[in-house]
Amino acid sequence: MTNWDERLNPVVREMPPSGIRRFFDLAAEIKGVISLGVGEPDFVTPWRIREACIYALEKGYTMYTSNQGLKELREEIARYLNQAFQLRYEPRDEILVTVGVSEALDLALRALIAPGDEVLIPEPTYVSYIPCTAMAGGVPVPMPTRMENNFRITAAQVEQAITPRTRILLLAYPNNPTGAVLPRAELENIAAVAKEHDLVVISDEIYAQLTYEGEYTSIARLSGMRDRTIVLQGFSKAFAMTGWRLGYAAGNPAFVGAMTKIHQYTMLCAPVTAQMAAVEALRNGQKDMRQMVAQYNHRRRLVINAFREMGLPCSEPGGAFYAFPYIADTGLSSEEFCERLLFEEKVAVVPGTAFGPSGEGFVRCSYAASVTNLNEAFKRMAGFIRRVKLKKKVTTPDPLPHGAVPHKG
Repeated sequence: MTNWDERLNPVVREMPPSGIRRFFDLAAEIKGVISLGVGEPDFVTPWRIREACIYALEKGYTMYTSNQGLKELREEIARYLNQAFQLRYEPRDEILVTVGVSEALDLALRALIAPGDEVLIPEPTYVSYIPCTAMAGGVPVPMPTRMENNFRITAAQVEQAITPRTRILLLAYPNNPTGAVLPRAELENIAAVAKEHDLVVISDEIYAQLTYEGEYTSIARLSGMRDRTIVLQGFSKAFAMTGWRLGYAAGNPAFVGAMTKIHQYTMLCAPVTAQMAAVEALRNGQKDMRQMVAQYNHRRRLVINAFREMGLPCSEPGGAFYAFPYIADTGLSSEEFCERLLFEEKVAVVPGTAFGPSGEGFVRCSYAASVTNLNEAFKRMAGFIRRVKLKKKVTTPDPLPHGAVPHKG
């Protein structure tokens, strides 16, 4: 009998499923669960954007667009990047509209990686970076970050990880899952290393608009970095458009041209109705976006205070909509913590190990949820933690004083 598993690409066969989706699926089977597991806004896409999509359909926009995306949308993207981030790109050949940032990332990796090339990836890392690197034929090189350093990668770490096969540095700040941001000074140090070692930087900036303190700086904006950086952006998070699957890449024509070739042969183009809606989002959706970001910032303070009251150390997230508290003092692993919290209290969070081995001892908690749900979830979580810590205290004897001998009677 044929063993069909043997017909599969070995890279795909050995690849584990997403740790986020596993808990999402588990939570979906339990009634009354409050899910803080998935990184998805709880807001519906603003009406003006939905309306633009409806009008597009009424006007008969049901055809293919240019592979690169509607000219009208690329021009709006160029204007937006310039106004919001001081990044200047030519709509004609430096911007590519993609099916979400996920596709843009995949295109960038496949366009740049030759077999065996190494890609440096700060860890904890978003779940798709390492598998996408491997599927492109590259070798992912995780660089662990620590809570003590606010989960920020340093130039020294990048320098230390570089080998003769290193080609790409993949940055994602504000970060998923930690919420970490990189200040401009550290970005400048990292940029200096990238230039010295001739690295290309893929900068996933999907959460750039969700930066709560200080001005967001793209590494592409720094001296000498524009032409060696591919900026990835999208509409999912800031405009609450996850289901529309629309993103874009901006970079020099050589990179964007190579990505467009792959896009031509695989996706052809992004859906035209989503592109028409995105034009409206960029032209008139800024106020809606700012209101949603203000709400996330309010919830961020709520989340930080809640974890502190529970006695769970948590690095202050400077961006995105995630907190990454340290739960190892409960005596549970990340997986055990999440499973027990889900089944005992019906609250879903994601184990830190879903984002790499350095995530052990942490869980990811999304605060893209209503204040009502957040308050109820933290009430349940606080009770769970009190119970777990009490049991640990009862079952774990106090350590013997230094030099004492255990009583054997």
